[in-house]
Amino acid sequence: MYSPAGLVLKRAMDVSGSLVALALTAPVLVGTAALVRASSPGPIIFRQARVGRGGKPFELLKFRTMRVGVVGPQVTSGADPRITRVGRILRRSKLDELPELINVLRGDLSLVGPRPEVPKYVDLYPPADREFLQRFRPGITDPATIRFRSEEDILAQAADPEAAYVQQILPMKLRMYRAYLEEASVLKDIGVLLETLRVIVSPPRHGQVVMNPLQPRCN
Repeated sequence: MYSPAGLVLKRAMDVSGSLVALALTAPVLVGTAALVRASSPGPIIFRQARVGRGGKPFELLKFRTMRVGVVGPQVTSGADPRITRVGRILRRSKLDELPELINVLRGDLSLVGPRPEVPKYVDLYPPADREFLQRFRPGITDPATIRFRSEEDILAQAADPEAAYVQQILPMKLRMYRAYLEEASVLKDIGVLLETLRVIVSPPRHGQVVMNPLQPRCN
């Protein structure tokens, strides 16, 4: 678990890392914003209430990938009709998450930490897990995010995507969140960031079978 000095160093890394990332991706941010604006009527930025450190709600920022005014579940699968054509590209490339760097600067998020959930799903956490996780800032990426990087494709294979998320994926994520945080360090965070970059630049090719973490592996 992070030491007090480690937490100070982690926050310094969050601020410096997000500033550098925003500067390097500025042209991408502008281009993506233009694509979102042209893709369908509605705002460029999607804002959603998530639960942060100490159980305090905050507004998560993403590029909008869905049509405005279409009601549906709070989890999405690969075939979700609410997603625009541009939105599908942004979600697969993770470009929709670039505005979350602003959340990092605000102190809502860390670069590395458990993904923040909507209140509806946080209410389902076992009390001990909820209390433990809320000691820390949530993050943009972590080992569970990497393992479930194709979560939408996995949920598309389920008869009831929301039930599959709540009953199978969420408990697995909670176990991975705790396991990581109990042994967390700034050095391990750097490793997670490097692995995240690796999987982003080498996503599954079109037609490639997506490994489903919910299915047992054959030895």
